[in-house]
Amino acid sequence: MEHGKWHQMETGELAHSLGAKLDTGLTASAAAERLVQTGRNELTEGKKASPIKLFLGQFKDFMVLVLMGATLISGLLGEYLDAITIIAIIIINAVLGFIQEFRAEKSLRALKALSAPLAKAIRGGETVILPANELVPGDIVELESGDRIPADIRFIEANSCYAEESALTGESVPVGKHCNPIKEDELPLGDMRNIGFMGTMITRGTAKGIVIRTGMSTEMGKIANLIQQTESMETPLQHRLEQLGKILIIVALALTVMVVLAGILHGQPPYEMFLAGVSLAVAAIPEGLPAIVTIALALGVQRMIKRRAIVRKLPSVETLGCASVICSDKTGTLTQNKMTVTKLWIGGHSMDVTGEGYEPAGGCFENGKVVDVKHDQSLRRLLQIAALCNNAVVSKVDDESEAAKRKKGKGTFIQDEWLLKGDPTEGALTVLASKLGVSAKSMEGIYQRVKEYPFDSERKRMSVLVTHQGGRLICTKGAPDMLMEQCSYVLWDGKVVPFTGSLKQKVTDSAETMAQNALRVLGFAYRELRSHDATEAESDVENQLIFVGLSGMIDPPRREVRESIANCRRAGIKTIMITGDHQLTAEAIAGQLGIMPRGGLSISGQQLSGMSEEQLDRLIDNIYVYARVSPEHKLRIVKALQRKGHVVAMTGDGVNDAPAIKAADIGISMGITGTDVSKEASSLVLSDDNFSSIVAAIEEGRGIYENIRKFIRYLLASNVGEILTMFLAMMAGLPLPLVPIQILWVNLVTDGLPAMALGVDQSEKDLMQQKPRSAKENIFARRLGWKIISRGILIGVCTLGAFWITLQIAPKDPGNLVHAQTVAFATLVMAQLIHVFDCRSSRSIFHRNMLQNKYLLFAVLSSVLLMLGVLYIDALQPIFKTVPLGFRDWCLVIVAAGIPTFLMGIGSVLGTTEKKKKSKWPIQGPKSITR
Repeated sequence: MEHGKWHQMETGELAHSLGAKLDTGLTASAAAERLVQTGRNELTEGKKASPIKLFLGQFKDFMVLVLMGATLISGLLGEYLDAITIIAIIIINAVLGFIQEFRAEKSLRALKALSAPLAKAIRGGETVILPANELVPGDIVELESGDRIPADIRFIEANSCYAEESALTGESVPVGKHCNPIKEDELPLGDMRNIGFMGTMITRGTAKGIVIRTGMSTEMGKIANLIQQTESMETPLQHRLEQLGKILIIVALALTVMVVLAGILHGQPPYEMFLAGVSLAVAAIPEGLPAIVTIALALGVQRMIKRRAIVRKLPSVETLGCASVICSDKTGTLTQNKMTVTKLWIGGHSMDVTGEGYEPAGGCFENGKVVDVKHDQSLRRLLQIAALCNNAVVSKVDDESEAAKRKKGKGTFIQDEWLLKGDPTEGALTVLASKLGVSAKSMEGIYQRVKEYPFDSERKRMSVLVTHQGGRLICTKGAPDMLMEQCSYVLWDGKVVPFTGSLKQKVTDSAETMAQNALRVLGFAYRELRSHDATEAESDVENQLIFVGLSGMIDPPRREVRESIANCRRAGIKTIMITGDHQLTAEAIAGQLGIMPRGGLSISGQQLSGMSEEQLDRLIDNIYVYARVSPEHKLRIVKALQRKGHVVAMTGDGVNDAPAIKAADIGISMGITGTDVSKEASSLVLSDDNFSSIVAAIEEGRGIYENIRKFIRYLLASNVGEILTMFLAMMAGLPLPLVPIQILWVNLVTDGLPAMALGVDQSEKDLMQQKPRSAKENIFARRLGWKIISRGILIGVCTLGAFWITLQIAPKDPGNLVHAQTVAFATLVMAQLIHVFDCRSSRSIFHRNMLQNKYLLFAVLSSVLLMLGVLYIDALQPIFKTVPLGFRDWCLVIVAAGIPTFLMGIGSVLGTTEKKKKSKWPIQGPKSITR
């Protein structure tokens, strides 16, 4: 029963094709048969994995399998504390992953909530109330202001009917509906004025419609299907950690086998070497890495909450840090979603109106000078018409229950405390009149409404008849071109003069100038009715009007957004506007916000539909504005950007944004204006709907990723040092420099707290001046691999050097081996604890204040105290095979442990100086070339 051209059909043809009667609707039996054929009018969910299957799926990750192997080895060694710790880490990770996946598919349930629970339908000639999920194609439904449309319908009657479709189409104002056929073949949803969509709401007027699509066949159902089909992207962090885990296990096992074989070949007992090898394998695999990553992300989340960004999926924090493109919805994200009058044109005079939002604060200026409303009769008349020919009410939030609904966060209220009830366009006119001192309240008792002539799509105007001081006044507002046809006079410099062709041309030119600046333009007119004009017919009162002037309104950009976009540009991040609004409006807003550079392109959804994938891929990097787009278009844009290698952040607040939000590398929804659907599909929710919060989130994301690299650098360099200490000793034919219990102790104590403290380290100052890293960047990129290997070698060599020197003091003393192993143990611990400060900077230890990170100081101090306990507490010495160290021993330990950091620091300083010298050369200018 699906038909692709419902909007083109006459109502009679429509009813015939659906087998329905426009006056009596379907019979109960016919409706029951169709319900069996089409299914219930509700959104269905795809096959979902059981909670048990979801939970077990968390253990398939390669790193988790590595951890489970480490648990088994630790248990075999009798290191039950280590084994218990690893098991706890595995379970915590599995629970977190399960919760995230379990909550991820709530999008469909939120979509269901948008469906009307009840519907008013005509069955067998009688109006009945029935559950909306029982509607079938061919049903006739009745709608009035405040009703949610229960299915996709074609209007067969529309009386001053407007529908709020911004959540579906992105249109910033309610859309006027009619029942006439539309002949165009392909139309974007926002232009289908004779179609009503499931889940949208009637804001004004009444209507009747015939159901054309139900359930998953509706436009809302198509979005639900897109959400089901769209796979969540694996984040770069998850991918890199999986790569890292594979590398670590291969390298660790290979080196461990080499150490064991070298030891056996040099005469070490096989059993002892096996235990040492297994201990080394456990130490080489940083089993705490997933936990530290999770903790670093969780702490980053807490910081982001303070900056108005609520994270729903932990890995998305890091992903946002490498975002190269932000695709932003216009309405409510870049703009305030509050229509505001910014321009007036009256009698040849152009005026600017200040003030934003619904708060009645602002003024009127002409050429920078304040316009005196009391003495400007023409302006005062326009304001009176704006206030009288109006049904909107704007009021301040003072009701406690209403305030409680709007409360966000801990004791924080959203900034705007003014509420609009009614049409946004009329709300803008109400605010205009109020801010300039001519509010409807101030005219109570002076003007009394007698009759209203509602706006309709044919007349394109609205009028009200009011009484005033014994007389009667007709006030009219509407589309300037249609309104001028009804006007015989014009108010010019305070005088009523004939509306000549030249004056009409001036009005037309002014209206076109406003429209070119993306302003929504309305005209205003009036006429005083003579006492003997007894008729109140519309055709009689709406003629010979006196034209007063024009108003231009727009949904203005948010104040802070322009600077936020500039910050994104400095950080190498491209901002793209994707909106369902008109192209001219989108281009104007993009120009005001600095989104579109010279040579940047703007295209419509219709143009996008005509492009092949290859054509889109060629142009995608130069397109900054997409207008009049559908949900499928948004999804296509995100995927095209991803094909070009971009990490895409998609923001939005409507139902139409949900599929693209889910498909993006990171989806961002609005916390205040956003629908539940968009929030559930997103990874990040902005609690203040502020675009600048995205920039703050990007900064946090970049900082968290750099911190993850810091503790990976620390952990792996330390582990390389441990392995090389053992490996080099075995190759040199020396005794074991560390016994198994000491290796495990170093792994447990020095790897834990210091690494966690690095996870909350302060970011470096130039973090937001750097370009986004590539999504394909290896975790060891930017010389991290070299830093790990070089520092690990130095730590291993210096530890082994301290061990060998101590051995040479009394080589024939049997107790000297334990003494030398204790020195090696202390050197290795101290070298790692000194190295942790070096890891705070991408350059060297000398480039950061060592006392800045108090958590790190506490962690290092704790590790030192634990080491001293192992050395000097008598009960622990036999367990850890240690002896107390003297002053000369500590001098050797400190020197040996400090050499790696000293050498690397001097090298970094020299390298930086050399770079500064080289950077001066271009200033000299190029050398001349002679023949």
